[in-house]
Order: sequence, then C-alpha cells, then structure tokens
Amino acid sequence: MMDETWTILKVLQWTTGFFSRKGIDQPRANAEVLLAHVLDTERIQLYLRYDQPLGSAELARYREAIRRRASCEPTQYITGRQEFWSLELEVGPAVLIPRPETEVLVEKALELLPGTRARVLDIGTGSGAIAVSLATERKDLTVVATDRSPGALEIARRNAVRHKVEDRVWLAAMDLFSAFLPAVPVFDLIVANPPYIGDFEFAALPREIAEHEPVEALRGGVDGLDVIRKILAEAPFFLKPGGSLLIEIGKGQDEMLPLVPDNSRIDTCGFIRDYSGVLRVMHCRANG
Repeated sequence: MMDETWTILKVLQWTTGFFSRKGIDQPRANAEVLLAHVLDTERIQLYLRYDQPLGSAELARYREAIRRRASCEPTQYITGRQEFWSLELEVGPAVLIPRPETEVLVEKALELLPGTRARVLDIGTGSGAIAVSLATERKDLTVVATDRSPGALEIARRNAVRHKVEDRVWLAAMDLFSAFLPAVPVFDLIVANPPYIGDFEFAALPREIAEHEPVEALRGGVDGLDVIRKILAEAPFFLKPGGSLLIEIGKGQDEMLPLVPDNSRIDTCGFIRDYSGVLRVMHCRANG
C-alpha cells in the first residue's frame, strides 16, 4: 500500500488475500469490518463506494488495523464494538467478548422474572452485556452488576450510559458475594457467566481467545468448575423464596454438576440448551 492509488475495492481485495494467507477466519468479512471502522461508515457503504480512493491517513489507520488482526487480536477489540441482544456494546481487553450463546441466559432470565419491580444480581458482569440487556427490556428492573476488575466495571458503566439504563444498573467492585451482608435474601434472580474453561480446554483455545481475552474471566480451575461451585454454594442465601439462579456453563459440564445441589435452600436444578443444542445454562430455583 505505497505509492499507487488504493480504492476501497482494491484495498479490500488485497486485505482479503493477505488475511487468507495468514489463516484468518472469514477474511473478506474481517477486511470489510475493519475498513468500515476506519472510515467510520457502515459495511454496506463500502459496496456503494468501491471506486473511492483512500487518503494517506486512512491507509495508515487501516494498515495498523490489519497488523493487529494479523497478530490474532480479535476484530471486536480493534473496533471496540460487539453486538449483543441487538445492542451495540463497547468491548476491550478488560472484558470478554459477549457471545451469542449467552443470549439464551438473557432470554430465560426474562421468562423467570416476576411481573413488577424485580431485583437482579449479575455476578462478573464484564462488559455489562447481561445487565444492560435485561435493563433495556424491563423498565422496572434494578440490576446490581458486580466484577472484580475496575477496567471491566468502567466499560460496563459506559455501556449502561450508552443505552440509558445507568440509573437502574448499579455497579459494584467485589468478588462474588464478598461485599453483601451474609444470608440476606434480596434478589429475585441471580445470573452469572463465570470463568468456566478448564486447564486442558484452555490449552486448545484459539490464539484470538487465549492470548487476548482476559485470562481471569476465562479459566475456572482444573475442570473449569471452581467458580461455579462457589456460586452454587453461596447464591441461594441471597435469593428470595422461589427465586432463580442462572449460570452459563461450558459444553459437557452438565455431566459434572449435580441435579440436586448439596444446599438446603435449592430445589432440583436443570439445564437449558443454547441455539446450537448445547446444554449451556444451569437453572436452579430457591425453596419457596
């Protein structure tokens, strides 16, 4: 990309070939998303402006985006955006990139919430994807969203502001339930997308995930269940009678989790499939 004239079409063709040689998945889509980001436009506009030449500053910014993607940095971190539940969310290296399978948890949460003025706890909120999605759907909802990471909480705050729910998404820095009064059942629903990648599985993750997304939000111990077990042990004490606990889990982890947890406050638990048919969400209900 030096002295010749580079049009949008020519740049996209070159970048698609380069990404293909580098083994980047969906090379054309990646090239288009990054160029649209650099030009601050929609992807569809690229097709309408194929013959438009790029200026030197635009080429420089695009070269930098290409370099970052070629090093396996996720496209979402380069653009700073990811869509979730039809909402555009800010993302960055301090938070996991929200995945489509987590939308199943949001969908189930909305089904389980009581009719009015419900209170939800979102453990390990990250980007705030779950908390913000629930708050945008239910105007009477209050969500307490917690995380250990100050960087994650700042991104969650900006996402709440972006979608005008900052008055109903209350952010708190804590590890699990550490800052709450013991055994006070104040929540109608507790949701969590905790670290659940086991050591063996982590070693096989793509570079985009293992080298760029926050390790502390991914790894859950040898079998991936360390944090999930803590949540199952503690969460029931903060649920109102009849309240529900929803936890996202990894593929196959349903076989390692009890259908009847060793907790007198919880009835039997079950599992919910995601859109790919994987048992993805554990659902437990408090006695009452």
